[in-house]
Amino acid sequence: MTGELARRSYVIGQTEIPARPLEPALYLVATPIGNLADITLRALETLAAADIVACEDTRVSRVLLDRYGIRRRTSPYHEHNAGEAGPKLIAALLAGQSVALISDAGTPLISDPGYRLVGEALDQGIRVVPIPGPSAALAALTASGLPSDAFLFAGFLPAKTGQRLARLEALKMVPATLIFFESPRRLAETLSAMVEALGGARKAAIGRELTKTFEEMRTGTLESLADHYEAADTPKGEIVICVGPSEATADEPADIDRLLLSLAAEMPASKAAAEAAKMTGGQKQALYRRLLELKDTGKDGDTGKDGDG
Repeated sequence: MTGELARRSYVIGQTEIPARPLEPALYLVATPIGNLADITLRALETLAAADIVACEDTRVSRVLLDRYGIRRRTSPYHEHNAGEAGPKLIAALLAGQSVALISDAGTPLISDPGYRLVGEALDQGIRVVPIPGPSAALAALTASGLPSDAFLFAGFLPAKTGQRLARLEALKMVPATLIFFESPRRLAETLSAMVEALGGARKAAIGRELTKTFEEMRTGTLESLADHYEAADTPKGEIVICVGPSEATADEPADIDRLLLSLAAEMPASKAAAEAAKMTGGQKQALYRRLLELKDTGKDGDTGKDGDG
């Protein structure tokens, strides 16, 4: 086995497996969110065969690559260097190389800048290939016991109180399970805001350290979970919050008014009406006219804004 072929391989147990050549393309490779055994065989072969492995943190990714004997060149691509690193990766792709994009954990593009690279690749006519696998959001959803027929991944909430409450109010009537990422130090504060904006009776679940040694899924109402984490020490590890859909519907005029005003606090009136139409099933034009009426009567003064929003 030549040195080049040896480098284009991966190891499972004591067996070294040659990786088949890759066609030039941008490969979006999902990696484990904690347990390194959750990697797929297709992901291993893709990482071993790629000309370039682009990753958020080369040190984090090196742990995974070393675990499976993958000796590939890595290139950092993250929020702070995307403007510089992105064009270089696009140039490599246009030159006929294969690029595998991975995040520190889970599926690329979920709360990371990978979507910019994908957009640029598609604009240049470059093939984009998803290599599916682990996802913290889906792992938490499936273990939460909450409805999974419809769900919305909402990412991280704003850090500022007013903006966070406005965002939650805008999501209040979405007829789906809501999924959020959150930092451990803000968990108690966020749950308190959810009780205020969404109501304490909603069913919810907190996934912590999923797939890792100290994995935990805690379920209950938002109020009970908020009380627990308010009294407990700051938890450690990665956090996913799942919140069940409201049992109420947005067919009450007062509910629709509140939704419209909350959305209008974050976006132009026409876009707010469009978003409200998606959430409620109402007609965009009618909702737009109603929003203008609310603004004309001065009711938009009660949007819940505060000094740090």
